[in-house]
Amino acid sequence: MRLAYLVHDLNDPAVRRRVEMLQIAGLETSVAGFWRGSEPPSEVAGVRALALSRTYEGRFVQRAAAALRQASAAGKLADAIGRPDLLVARNLEMLAVAHAVRRASGVAVPIVYEVLDIHRLLLRKDAIGKTFRAFERFLLRTTDLLIVSSPAFLREYFARQLGEYGPPSLVVENKLLCLDQTVVPFPRVAAGPPWRIGWYGVIRCRRSMDVLRSLAERRPDLVQIEVRGRPARGVFRDIGSTIGSLAAMRYGGAYDVGDLEGLYRGVHFNWAIDYYEENANSEWLLPNRIYEGGSYDTVPLALKRTETGRWLDRLGIGVLMDDPAAELARFLETLTVERYRELRQASLSAPRSAFIADRSDCDRLALIFKGLLRTRQSAQAAAVARQAA
Repeated sequence: MRLAYLVHDLNDPAVRRRVEMLQIAGLETSVAGFWRGSEPPSEVAGVRALALSRTYEGRFVQRAAAALRQASAAGKLADAIGRPDLLVARNLEMLAVAHAVRRASGVAVPIVYEVLDIHRLLLRKDAIGKTFRAFERFLLRTTDLLIVSSPAFLREYFARQLGEYGPPSLVVENKLLCLDQTVVPFPRVAAGPPWRIGWYGVIRCRRSMDVLRSLAERRPDLVQIEVRGRPARGVFRDIGSTIGSLAAMRYGGAYDVGDLEGLYRGVHFNWAIDYYEENANSEWLLPNRIYEGGSYDTVPLALKRTETGRWLDRLGIGVLMDDPAAELARFLETLTVERYRELRQASLSAPRSAFIADRSDCDRLALIFKGLLRTRQSAQAAAVARQAA
């Protein structure tokens, strides 16, 4: 089976992780997509990457225009990716491209729609939001499988938009991929104040910045804040200036997957709180950081009311709050070394499968994709037989 993965950003680490899963499962995979950043990669997880054009975070209209250009040249794209047996499209703009490629190829190959976020434009109540939702519903009528990274996306968004008329769905959490799940008790930062909080990943939440910066400014004896990752375009123009010269808070720049162990074992707590799209996407998602931090038994801090909070509560781990601005300082002031060790032990005792995807997860995904292809081929054969009769 030849699979083509059409992606919104070739430089996204989560894209690399999915390609690695497909490779581990033995699927012949091609990768094509847009890219963000200064340069596109020549390969993704060892697979040659076909770079289409550059797009920009936060500029959905520009991304839509780029997708329209690719859709209008879908025949060339179909040839370039080898006329695949199955198309996997990551995000809405790539779903539109995938449908155009299928039409251009003249073969009714299955299409999988993979969703890791519900974009805020899809949630607008005006004509723009209604138009995008209608377009998504139209494409989903002839899409074979919907994959989401959080069950809340199905419950809170797609069930309301599609009702009974959507495609079959599957939850595939964006876990850290690791073929060796052996737990090694490496040394880590000693328990005790100042308590170290790591805020890692895409840095996009002003309210989180305000809460953490205020605490670091008021109580440098109590807390140290480590910020690492990529600031979201349009939120923080200069994150270094935002933090300023605080002794108890610093921004250490971007990182890659090889840095994860050092980052998470260097802090006591993992900041898993996000207000960026409050009452919408931020309430529903399961962020990468809960899997990364969980892989290294770092204690997460989260909001009770979110899907992240419910996910952590089911595992019996983490510190769940209603209002961190009011509760965080008091929690840290009263936190004893013994209580922290209990929290960390709970994280260490959680099943590794909650945080890490292994070979069986890769094989399971491959079996699902192969099943889609067999179902499509059977339907086509039945249609031919009916016409012959």
